[in-house]
Order: sequence, then C-alpha cells, then structure tokens
Amino acid sequence: MNPLRNALLSGRKRPRHAGTGSPTLFRGDGYEFVELREYVAGDDPRRIDWAATARTGALQTRVVLEDVALTLAAIVDNSGSMRAGRRRALLDCAEETLRLWYGAALADDRCVRLSHEGLVVPLTLRGPRSAAACAAAALPQMSPGDLRRALDMALAALPRGSALLVASDFFDLDTKDDRMLGELGVRFDCTALVARDPWHAGLPLGGFVRVADVETGRSHLLFLGARERERYVRAVHERERALAFRLTSLGWRVGQFEEGDGTRGLLGAFGLI
Repeated sequence: MNPLRNALLSGRKRPRHAGTGSPTLFRGDGYEFVELREYVAGDDPRRIDWAATARTGALQTRVVLEDVALTLAAIVDNSGSMRAGRRRALLDCAEETLRLWYGAALADDRCVRLSHEGLVVPLTLRGPRSAAACAAAALPQMSPGDLRRALDMALAALPRGSALLVASDFFDLDTKDDRMLGELGVRFDCTALVARDPWHAGLPLGGFVRVADVETGRSHLLFLGARERERYVRAVHERERALAFRLTSLGWRVGQFEEGDGTRGLLGAFGLI
C-alpha cells in the first residue's frame, strides 16, 4: 500500500485531539462491505461482527467501503509571497507536493482542489482521474484574505473526515483565525505544510538596500548590518516554532518544506522519513 495512504487511513482509526482536548473520530458512513478484520481501539462498536467474533475468539469488525475510501483535498497558497525563492519559487515546490498527495488516491477515493473561488474539481469525480485533474488545475492568483476564504470554502464544502492539505507560508492568517483553524482541525484530518523562508539561514545583502514587498510591489530603502541580519534570522526561527506550536495545538499535523524539495516536508509531517 502507498505509505502516505496507509498513514492517512491509520490516522482515521485513532482519536485525534483538537486544542480543547476533545477527541474526534473520523469514521465512514458507507455500507458496502469490504472485509472483516480484528477490532482496534476507536472502531465503531456497531460494526462488530459477533458471529465472526464467536468463531475466532477475538473481536472482529466489519469494514465498509467508506472506511477504506478517502477524500483528499488540498489548498495551495499561490499568493505573491509563495512566488519568492532564491533559485526556485516556493509555489513550484508546493505544486510538486500535490502529485505525492493525490498519488495516494485509489479508484473509490474522491480528490478535491479548492481555491478562494470554490471547488475546482467536483466531489462526484473519483479515483485517478480526479487526482490528475486536481494536480494539474490552474488557479487564479490569491490576494491577501483569499487563503482565509479558501479555508471557509473547505468548511462549507468538504465532507467530515476529509484529509485536507494546506501548503502555504501562512502569513495571511493570524491569531484571529484560530477559531476557524480549530474547527477545521476537529472536522477534518488537517495537514499544514509550511513554506520556509528562503533566507532563513541569513540575508545575503548588506548596507543600504532597496527591498520590494512581493505582495504589494512597494519598495523600501533599508539598512542591513550584522545586527539587523542576526535579528532577521532569529525572528524567522521564532516564527517557525510559534506557528508549528499554534497549528499543532489546534489539531493540525505540521510539516515544513523548503524551495529545494516539497515532498520531503509532506513525508516528514507523517513521520515517513
């Protein structure tokens, strides 16, 4: 089995905890029988097959189609800040990650791509066909506030228990959005793939330099000395730690990717490397 798919299915069998500490179970609602397997903690007791349990001497659970089918959804922040990079845009790495994400889909899975304008691929389409359409979708560029709108779309449109991947630098969200992020963390299996600042190891510039804002295009004349460069690196690392802690406390799985490779960040978020 695809390791990422296996990790997503395994995560649905266990309680997950949001920031409030309340456990939530992601269980399917389908009725098409697939197989019997041994009961594991978190299974719906109503699915226990007592006849099979009597035969084997161990609790047996009926697995139905929705227990092994996934809804794979993704939001990729394609705003101006995600187009930054030293040699390669962070957005290119995020799009590369989608091929791995949707590559976990099998025939009965639903694949969804969301933007601030709504669903790009309808929920009625399933399997590799929908996966390919999602990975190849061309979306309008986001502006400030659009990531928040895309997350609102996810809350409104996705079925409970969906696996939601959000690849972004998360500059567009602040603590005022924690309630929404917490609700997403309770309702879905959420993974945040955080883009790392391309200059996290240090700014290459010094002296008086003109710096452009990638979102607005406005430029500013700044002085960058040794102290300013040191403060920049420290601020980047502090933000990384604070953001990871915040998202984790709200029930999200968190990974980080750099401009060189997005797939390692996604696999790392699931403990697969």
